[in-house]
Amino acid sequence: MRLHGKIGIVTAAASGMGRAGALRFAREGAAVAVVDRDAAGAQAVVAEITGAGGRAIALAGDLRDDAFAREIVARTVREWGGLDFVWNHVGHPGPAAIEGLDLADFELAMDLNVRTVLVTTIAALPELRARGGGALLFTASTSGLTGSQFSPVYNVAKFGIVGLVHGLAKRYAREGLRVNAVCPGPTDTPMLRVFVARPDSQLPLGETPESLVKKRGGQIPMGRPAQAEEVANAALFLISDEASYITGVALPVDGGATA
Repeated sequence: MRLHGKIGIVTAAASGMGRAGALRFAREGAAVAVVDRDAAGAQAVVAEITGAGGRAIALAGDLRDDAFAREIVARTVREWGGLDFVWNHVGHPGPAAIEGLDLADFELAMDLNVRTVLVTTIAALPELRARGGGALLFTASTSGLTGSQFSPVYNVAKFGIVGLVHGLAKRYAREGLRVNAVCPGPTDTPMLRVFVARPDSQLPLGETPESLVKKRGGQIPMGRPAQAEEVANAALFLISDEASYITGVALPVDGGATA
């Protein structure tokens, strides 16, 4: 097992890529704190893990509450006695347009994509150091590597995450703490449907979220969107000891889109 004896946290883990990661990490031997504001969804993931003989707890709440963003670390450590990795997966698509931008929408996107993960990371650092290092993983996006006319606000947030990864990787490398990001392209999850159908994205006449998901996938060099499990596989590698000499990487998982 690639994560045998490891203890970790996955945020936004009730569905999509986060869910796939929590399930995969547990199958590889990790004890996983499943964090999401969807309490029933988090409990369902925990039930699936424990039903297969794994270890997991559900922590339900809003990560925009700084106290909760810190508490998920404290509760994980109380439950299992330490912390070896965090996958900061929580995020938000933000508005599609700049014209007529409501700054409240901008602030929500910054809170969920940047502030929440920063608060959780600050809380996690001493616990990771106490175990001799470990792994911090962030979900950026191909929108953190190249511009998108569909999501300039998301660009701001995800370029920021990639910059944070680079800075933290250099800051903590000598302490055995590795810091990386996965950068998914279009991935077949509920969130992709939210992206393509945002109210200000001006859904083309005759198109539906499903038709746009199919169309976006067809524009990828590999001819399809990613599956959530494929992103989870990349996350598993970066968290595992197999990536022991990899830090400061923003890894595209995009079917060749940014090639």
